[in-house]
Amino acid sequence: MSADPMVTSAAYYVYAALMLGLVLGFILVAGWLVRRFGGGALSRLPGRTQRRLGVVEAVALDPRRRLVLIRRDGVEHLLLLGGTQDLHLEGPIPPPATTAPTFQTVLNEAAAPTAPAPGPLS
Repeated sequence: MSADPMVTSAAYYVYAALMLGLVLGFILVAGWLVRRFGGGALSRLPGRTQRRLGVVEAVALDPRRRLVLIRRDGVEHLLLLGGTQDLHLEGPIPPPATTAPTFQTVLNEAAAPTAPAPGPLS
């Protein structure tokens, strides 16, 4: 007895569709993991040096021009890119100071002894 060719081909197509769905699922999970945990994980491995250059912020002014704030060695520079030429608008700009106190600063202030109240003058 031979197997019915319709059943064999239908089973084959179902199996192929399931495997395609499995591969697409793996690709989606891998893409989600890269977006969630960052694609630059390899650059943060021990033994790698810190980057000296980075884009802090970028704003599109129109389809051709954009303002870009870059940080180089802890100093920021404002650039206008696109159009007929690229311009260095401002820099060096010192990085902004943190205005919020750190947790350690708050603890040190809380643990500091209070000054005694002034007594009567004699």
